[in-house]
Amino acid sequence: VKERVEDFCNAVVNFEEKLGSVFLQLHDNFNPKDLEKLKKFVKDFPREIPLAVEVRNKDWFENPRVHNDFCQLLEDNNVANIIVDTAGRRDMLHMRLTNSTAFIRFVGANHSSDISRLEDWIPRIEKWKEQGLQKLYFFVHQNVEVESPLLAEHFIKKLNAALKINVPVPKKKPGQGNLFDFD
Repeated sequence: VKERVEDFCNAVVNFEEKLGSVFLQLHDNFNPKDLEKLKKFVKDFPREIPLAVEVRNKDWFENPRVHNDFCQLLEDNNVANIIVDTAGRRDMLHMRLTNSTAFIRFVGANHSSDISRLEDWIPRIEKWKEQGLQKLYFFVHQNVEVESPLLAEHFIKKLNAALKINVPVPKKKPGQGNLFDFD
């Protein structure tokens, strides 16, 4: 694993100023008994590469001491705690930031409630910004991904208006087909 992580890190540093946060999304079978493995990984991870971690196993959230130990590890190492807003797992919507970065994965349900759930994030982000939030990574997913860009566009417009910022709304170029289509 160490060699693969080193190879990955050696590759992503080439993004230079374009590099955002990388994230470690742990499988549901990775549970609190594996905390020592995670500690080693986090402590060995290069500090110059921003890292965020998502745990999925419900045991990370059910026991407050376990969740606090996990969050403390992230805080001590300046690692972002990924917040997941999904209809089926409200425990992952913990609202605990562990550094000055908010990393949110919003998973829509292709339901009319998605808009209001998405808009509920705006005041929370405003509050975090007032409290010193420096970076926001907000990912929009849907079961039917074709709707994700529409939700993302709606969210960006609302966020821009509320925070008086100008995050560009991504637009698909006519004729754009895949990753390897260039201008």
